[in-house]
Amino acid sequence: MPVAPALDPAVLDRLSNLSLVARTVVEGFMAGQHRSPHIGSSVEFAQHREYAPGDELRRVDWRVFARSDRLVVKQYVEETNLVCHLLVDASESMAYGSLDWTKFDYARWCAAAITHLVLMQRDTAGLVLFDETHRTKVPPGNGAPQRKTILSTLEGAVASGPTRIGGVLDWIAPKLKKRGIVCIFSDLFDEPEKIANGLRRLAHGGHEPILFQVLDPQELSFDFESLLKLEGLEASGTHKVDPRAIRAAYLEEIGNHNKTLARIARSMSIDLVPLRTSTGLDAALSTYLAHRMARARGGRRS
Repeated sequence: MPVAPALDPAVLDRLSNLSLVARTVVEGFMAGQHRSPHIGSSVEFAQHREYAPGDELRRVDWRVFARSDRLVVKQYVEETNLVCHLLVDASESMAYGSLDWTKFDYARWCAAAITHLVLMQRDTAGLVLFDETHRTKVPPGNGAPQRKTILSTLEGAVASGPTRIGGVLDWIAPKLKKRGIVCIFSDLFDEPEKIANGLRRLAHGGHEPILFQVLDPQELSFDFESLLKLEGLEASGTHKVDPRAIRAAYLEEIGNHNKTLARIARSMSIDLVPLRTSTGLDAALSTYLAHRMARARGGRRS
């Protein structure tokens, strides 16, 4: 029987002590070196905004005033700690599991592990649980109280309700006031173009989305032999089917769906990280973080 990638302090400590993961956290994924889209007072210009009473006169761009008779002030990019928003799909489709744990279990274990790593680096993490709309929100924060709040929220959640990932991303993008990395844990069972629209809203708002697609191995192999009782995700009612009669059509459908998602992610320069619930938690995250670190180093050398 497979061993569950259990969420407990020993697993989280093992993750945080891996030198590879620790270096990746510092250098590529969630380090204070990460260039924040926040506005501050460093030397690199970011944008103009309209002058408001109380603004320092030395920040007024007098060249713009001379050309257009408009008072605007200069804003600059600052280096600051990362803000990591964790969005976890808690819809009914995430309740499926052919192992001793479900996709939702695996997703919240991953979210908890990243929370642990982010807060260990003294960065900031927040959590949103969603189905067809946002269900629970833990505003971004840091420190031990934040870790306790996020973990207890994840542990107490139940997967239920319809799926509407694209609509949720589109709705929540302007409501994430602190811009940063947005880690989305979901099976991504929604129309790809709707998901793409939500991702565009996030990117337009200055966020960096990362898609963690959590799937059960049976959803990819569909090697059932006996009759199945299938329940629709959106419509009511159940259907008994012979899996052998629909296997080829099913595999083609999910294959096309995942290829479309991958194409969308590539076109938007967004990471799409496949996570299989049969893969150990630390191995799955370490593989992705190692890839991200190598890519960051390659970029610095070029």
